[in-house]
Formats: sequence, structure tokens, C-alpha cells
Amino acid sequence: MEFGINFFPTVGPDDKDAADYFEDSLNLVVLAEELGFDHVKTVEHYFFKYGGYSPDPVTFLAAAAARTSRIKLVTGAVIPAFTHPLKLAGKLAMLDNISRGRLQVGFGRAFLPDEFDAFGIDMDESRARFEEGVRACRKLWSEEDVVWDGAFHSFGPVTLLPRPHQRPHPPILVATAKTASSCEQAGRDGHGLMMVPSINKRETVQDMLALYRKAWAEAGHPGQGEVHMSYNCYLSEDAAEARAKGKEYSRRSNEVMRDAVAAWGERRSEVYAGYEKVVENIARADFDRSLADNKVLVGTPEEVTERLRTIREWFGDISVSLQVISGNPSHEESARSMRLFAEQVVPHFRTAPAAAG
Repeated sequence: MEFGINFFPTVGPDDKDAADYFEDSLNLVVLAEELGFDHVKTVEHYFFKYGGYSPDPVTFLAAAAARTSRIKLVTGAVIPAFTHPLKLAGKLAMLDNISRGRLQVGFGRAFLPDEFDAFGIDMDESRARFEEGVRACRKLWSEEDVVWDGAFHSFGPVTLLPRPHQRPHPPILVATAKTASSCEQAGRDGHGLMMVPSINKRETVQDMLALYRKAWAEAGHPGQGEVHMSYNCYLSEDAAEARAKGKEYSRRSNEVMRDAVAAWGERRSEVYAGYEKVVENIARADFDRSLADNKVLVGTPEEVTERLRTIREWFGDISVSLQVISGNPSHEESARSMRLFAEQVVPHFRTAPAAAG
């Protein structure tokens, strides 16, 4: 298994100054590399406390690249619907070079109605815009004199500069929430998968993974693909403190998410089947149930180790992204969770090197 840190902000100006947020988060990036984590990741969201301090993952990850030398940098995710593919592909190729090939590009569809409204984009076009954007970026990275005549963009012939550092292009991951067909398509295309298991039943996640891995194998790709899963995380050596603080920060995260998704109370879209229930689902959120179902990684290092062992039995060897800043814990608490996880949890999931002789 691999492990990383997912920087998903849930703050606004009344909680934390933006400059302080970025300074604290970038210091955690440095700590993540020192502690041996495999990746750092951040989101693209706008306007709300739910992710709004991260409107451009590329900018944050470029700053992270300047402070590190080894750790992988993951966009989790960039949104093709909101950016012209010429600009998006160019920015990402630039980051791939700045980091000397440490970039993994996660693409997502977006799902907040207010974001689509602000950009003047029809939500019902989101899937088509996503698919076209991913294909266009991949072509721009891989080929020269590219001519594109799509449903939303036409250009060319153009040759993107700079060329990506990784050839033919950086590894691609696609985000999926509830759509099984997205998992199958990712597997066929040889892309990795990004999931948030807390929003689905365990059996649903297992079915989605089975579809992905089957499509991956049938397409002839080596291995089983790469799967990233994000979990809210809070560790303490005191079990009662971990549970109390983890519950409070989960409550805060749900609160800001509730505000961000409020428009779904009145919005319907055929390409977002079931999303009209998201407001109701957040209102029913039960931390204790989530903890019992291993949907959050909260507890002592020993308790979290056991949770991860169960998760690995369910889902196989995945890449786990820890959300240690969501809910706005103090910088010191986030750093402590990272240290406890790296020092007392990770060693149980690393393969020991073979003995010499």
C-alpha cells in the first residue's frame, strides 16, 4: 500500500487567513516528504469553505515541488469543464517539468451546481466536457501538430510547449463518485482511479473496483491499476481524545459541505443521478456509524492500523490519501497525526526487504 496527504481545505477567512493556510499546508508538505509519505494531493473548488481555498491545484503543487525533491504531486482533481484544454495541458506539462516528472494528473467532473453556474457551464454537459478535456490533454501531451475538432473546442495544428517531462505523458487518474461506467472506462483507458469510499456502501465500492480491475485486465494493461482512496484522518495516542476530536472535525467538514451542496435541494440532472439526495445524506451523517464502518481513519495508531488491515482486505492494495487538515484542526494536530501514522502505522504495510545471503 502507498500513503499520502490530501489537502482538502474546509476553511474561510473567518477561520484562517489564506496566507496562513498555505504556509501551514506547505510546511506539512515538507513534513510529508521527511516522513516518507508517497504523495501529496489537493483539490479544485471555488467560492465555498468546502475546498474554496484551492481554486488552482497546479499553483499549490508547484510551490510543493519547490520545497521537495521526491514526493509525488497529484491533482485531486483538476476540472476540464472549467479550463480550455490548451491552457490546462500546458500548465500541467509545466508542473511536470518543474517537478522533474513527479506529477500524477487526476481529472474530475465537478459536482457543485453553484460552480457550474458561476462559470456559465451547463451541468448536463459535464460528462462530455470531462471526457473531451481528458482526451484533448492526452493528445496534446503525446503528439505534435495536434488538430482538435470537438464538441466544445476546436484548435490546431498546434504543438504544446513545454513537452511533458514524463513520456508520453504523466500518469492519469480519474475521479469517480457513484458512476460504475466511469470505473469501467478508466480501466479500459489504462487510467488510475480516485474514490471517496465514505460516500458509498462497502459493497458498492467493491463492485466498482471489480468493474475497474476487470476492464483493466481485459484491455491488456499490466497489473491491476492504481486506486486512490481518501479518508478523513485524526490520530492520537489517547483513544478518547482521538474519537472526540475526530468527531468534531468530521462535524465541521460536514457543515461546510452542507452549505456547498445546498443547491442540490432544488437541482436535478440526468448526468448526476441521485445527487438530489446529497443534502439529505449529509444531514443523516453519523460519525459513530462511519467509524464502525471504517469510513474514517480515527483513533490510536493501533486502532487505525486495524482499520487499514480491514480496508486492505476489502479493497486490496490501494493508495490511501489522508485528509489531515479537513475540519480545520490546528497545524500541530495535523502534524501529530502525520507523525503517528508514518511512525506507527505505515511500517505494518510496507514490505520488508529480503535478507542478504
